[in-house]
Amino acid sequence: MAKIGFIGTGIMGKPMALNLRKADHDLVLSRHHGEPPAELLENGAVVLANPREVAREAEFIIVMVPDTPHVEDVLFGKDGVAEGVGSGKVVIDMSSISPTATKVFAEKIRATGAAYLDAPVSGGEVGAKAATLSIMVGGCLDAFERALPLFQAMGKNITRVGSNGDGQTAKVANQIIVALNIQAVAEALLFAARNGADPARVREALMGGFAGSKILEVHGERMIKGTFDPGFRINLHQKDLNLALSGARELGLNLPNTASAQQVFSTCVALGGGDWDHSALIKGLEHMGNFSIREE
Repeated sequence: MAKIGFIGTGIMGKPMALNLRKADHDLVLSRHHGEPPAELLENGAVVLANPREVAREAEFIIVMVPDTPHVEDVLFGKDGVAEGVGSGKVVIDMSSISPTATKVFAEKIRATGAAYLDAPVSGGEVGAKAATLSIMVGGCLDAFERALPLFQAMGKNITRVGSNGDGQTAKVANQIIVALNIQAVAEALLFAARNGADPARVREALMGGFAGSKILEVHGERMIKGTFDPGFRINLHQKDLNLALSGARELGLNLPNTASAQQVFSTCVALGGGDWDHSALIKGLEHMGNFSIREE
């Protein structure tokens, strides 16, 4: 049993924290951005004033917030984690943020005597609730082995990719693949429906062949039914693709299909869909083609 500080209990963080409690770990939360969810308090979590107090109290400090500036604020802002950590503690950032910034953050945390792991996740809200997340970890082997029981309480496919920043790099790569697969499924279903075929039957036929995929299975069904309540919001996927495209510019790379998917997401945002599930990318294509695969 470990004492874990958990900062960031939103759509993903809340079920991840609950799974840590189910594994009998002690939880310490921060109220610096508001009161944590009642369900966590009812399950025995303790609430402290700010990240600094959480870091002083806990052995492991997990951060699960939306973007790079949020992580920087939690770690190094007033009453931040860096003011409360030291030798023997492990800071674990499970957010999806810039690999470049991650390397800087890791160096600053290591200067306090604490260890640092970047451990972004894939699997969405469904995976967070089911404790089946894929977890991509960057950091030293000793800290990874210490944190492994925590990761096993939250996920199934757990891989130490390499040193600090490599976990975030793997997550950006993951988001490129997911976005391009969503766009491929959306374009295929739109093409089929515009040609007069039933997109639900087309999806069923494709599921048994080489085109079959988790995206076609789960998000293809969402596209057909029009159920776009967020598991993973478009504005968050756009943030991840921005990381991919800005990183590609730094590396002198061209990622044309990633840029195309980002433009379709931008169309969705212009339609007011920043908070739609990322499977709603199809609505951007439908808008551009003036045709919907659903009766709306």
